[in-house]
Amino acid sequence: MKERGERFVMLTAYDHPTATVLDAAGVPMLLVGDSVGDNVLGYDSTVPVTLDEMLHHTAAVVRGAARAVVVADLPFGTYQVSVDEGLHAGIRLMKEGGANAIKAEGAGPVVEFARRAVAMGMPFMGHLGLTPQSVNQLGYRVQGRDDQAAERLVADARALEEAGALSVVLEAVPAELARRVTEALSIPTIGIGAGPHTDGQVLVLHDLLGLNTRPTPRFAKHYVDLRAAMLDAVKTFQAEVADGDFPGPEHSY
Repeated sequence: MKERGERFVMLTAYDHPTATVLDAAGVPMLLVGDSVGDNVLGYDSTVPVTLDEMLHHTAAVVRGAARAVVVADLPFGTYQVSVDEGLHAGIRLMKEGGANAIKAEGAGPVVEFARRAVAMGMPFMGHLGLTPQSVNQLGYRVQGRDDQAAERLVADARALEEAGALSVVLEAVPAELARRVTEALSIPTIGIGAGPHTDGQVLVLHDLLGLNTRPTPRFAKHYVDLRAAMLDAVKTFQAEVADGDFPGPEHSY
């Protein structure tokens, strides 16, 4: 798709019914992100998410994805201590979770981890810029604004490609920097808050559907307000039960 100049999307999925809908829509890549933590599990960030939780949600998504490539996040703490620990976690996400590829944040030591993972037969996706697992260190701020940081990000992206990464997510970086990285790589870039020049775009599905109660990031867009629709449906159900309108004869045996 990159070679043909076709832009594509990746969306997060955390459960089986959602995966079936996205797969039917023709979404080519589903990300079982550790964003399940602050979008589904009620955590205040991605940091508390465990490998067992990622396995649980990855397996559910895989069961609903007939065609899409399913990428699973390695959660915080599974690959930072050592490459070997990360490889064992990646193996579990693929063997037990059924993921087609794994994703990890950052560069530096992660480059060697990516190289080893790919050599073992685990397709690897990188993630640069704002890396949510490092929120306690970086905060939620745009990355790569100054020249030195921008040059480092370009170099990190090239290093991940050289290590065999299949793609690189660019999160919360200036649009022109994302363009530079995209033009420098032969593998696709997937942007989130990285402007219009990346090869693909990813959004958290709960932001796209308007299901979140937290403030929507600047880079996200609500395409529908499902939270309001759900509230209306539940209130209508409650009213019909209170009035004796539900269940009717057509709902009874």
